[in-house]
Amino acid sequence: MGVTSKAAGAVSKQLAPRITQVAPGLTSSFVREALHRAIVGVGPLPPASKAADAQLKEQKGNVEKAVHEVIENHVRYAAAQGFVTNLGGLVTIALTIPTNITGLALIQCRMIAGIAHLRGYDLDDPRVRNAILTTMLGEDVVNALVKKRKLPAPPMALATAPQHDPDLDVVISSEVAAELVTKVAGKRLATTVGRRIPVAGGFIGLGADAFATWKVGRYADRELLPRARR
Repeated sequence: MGVTSKAAGAVSKQLAPRITQVAPGLTSSFVREALHRAIVGVGPLPPASKAADAQLKEQKGNVEKAVHEVIENHVRYAAAQGFVTNLGGLVTIALTIPTNITGLALIQCRMIAGIAHLRGYDLDDPRVRNAILTTMLGEDVVNALVKKRKLPAPPMALATAPQHDPDLDVVISSEVAAELVTKVAGKRLATTVGRRIPVAGGFIGLGADAFATWKVGRYADRELLPRARR
C-alpha cells in the first residue's frame, strides 16, 4: 500500500499542473462565473434560492430539514456528474477533467448558496458570495489559510463583515480554483492512472465527488448560522 500511495502521489504531482494547459480557462474568473450561474440558474437548474424555497415548502417550513434536503440533492447531482465525467478512463481524461471541475464547482456553489439563502443571507451581497466560495474550500483548508493569514476569517465572519473588501475577491477565487484543480485533477488522475479501468473510474469519480460535496455541505451547515430574514 505504501508503494502504491507514493506512486500515486508522484503521478498526481506530474499530471495535475498539466490541467491548466488542457483547460486554461479554469482560472479564478471561471469560479466567479460558476457562482453567478449557480445563483441565477443555468439550463434545467433553477436559481439556488428558488430550489431552496421549494425544499422549504416541501418540508412545511422547517429550515433545518430543508437544508438537509438541499445537501442530499446536491450530493446526488455530484455523484451523477462524477460518474459520467470519469467513465472514459485515461483515454478521455484530458477532455472530461475540465468538465468535471466545472460541474463540481457549479453544484457545490449552488448547494452552499441554497443553504445560505435558507439561513437568511442575501445572495446578492458580495460578502456573502465570498463566504460561499470560501466554504467550498472546506474547513481544513480554510483554517490553514486563516492561520497563514491568507484569509482574514472563516465564511461566517466574511458574510457578516462590516463592509466588503474587494481585494478578497481575487484571493478567494484563486484559492478556490487551485483547490478544485488539486482535488479533481490531482487526486482523481492518480487514482484513475492506478486503476486504468474506464468503468471503475466512473464509480471512483462518483464516490469521490459525492463525498467531497457532502463534506462541503456539512461544513456550510455548521458554518453559516441562521440570520434574521429581511
